[in-house]
Amino acid sequence: MSTSSQQSFIVALHDIAPQTWQDYRPFVDRMDALGNVRMSWLVVPDFHHQSATFEDPAFLDLLESRLAKGDELVLHGYYHCDDAPAPKTVRDYYMRRLYTYEGEFYPIDEQQARERLERGIELFAQRRWPLDGFVAPAWLMGEGTRKALKELPFRYTSDPGHFYELPSFTAHRVPTLVWSARAAWRRAMSKVVNDVSKWQYRQLPTIRMGLHPIDMRFDSSREYWHRCVEQLLNKGYVSETKRDWFDRNIGKRSTA
Repeated sequence: MSTSSQQSFIVALHDIAPQTWQDYRPFVDRMDALGNVRMSWLVVPDFHHQSATFEDPAFLDLLESRLAKGDELVLHGYYHCDDAPAPKTVRDYYMRRLYTYEGEFYPIDEQQARERLERGIELFAQRRWPLDGFVAPAWLMGEGTRKALKELPFRYTSDPGHFYELPSFTAHRVPTLVWSARAAWRRAMSKVVNDVSKWQYRQLPTIRMGLHPIDMRFDSSREYWHRCVEQLLNKGYVSETKRDWFDRNIGKRSTA
């Protein structure tokens, strides 16, 4: 784990489900070969209603093995798709149809958010997996989700720029590098933006990398992430999980 005098980085694998594992497998193997990279796996219980994580024994064994390696499992939505009624305002149309179709926890109310979050908590509890964090799909949370999180036993949530300590939503700046890999021009632009961002963040204590399955399908984005991890390790950065960061900066969660 990082000490207060060292800079650190966090690798967060988004959209973890049986359906996405084949995209990630080669990259995870390369991280394991480095020998000193810990990762936060953002687990979706039922990805797009088509990939039931907790009904796949082999995949559950894989996730158990990652915990044994020191990685972290994080609840990442429930379905990871926006199945709420159609948007009625221009802003909601932009957020839910142009920005993303996957903002599951953006349009739902407090009761719906609580129900899905509690179902996710229960699935983790049945496996006796530690659960500290919730990350909303596309990092989008509506007011109903924020209210529900204040009443549930999560330690943190996050968006691209910050960790939020719960239940107070106290913000801690920990920025994220992220790619938009769906088109060639987006991939080219992402490299430029991320290179500039790395330079801007060079003095910060911690930097995050938010990876997605689609990043793994293109040489440019997949290799970028691998080089980024290697470069940070070579500069003396220490790899940690989100839970590690909170243990180090906020204090360990009481088990009493």
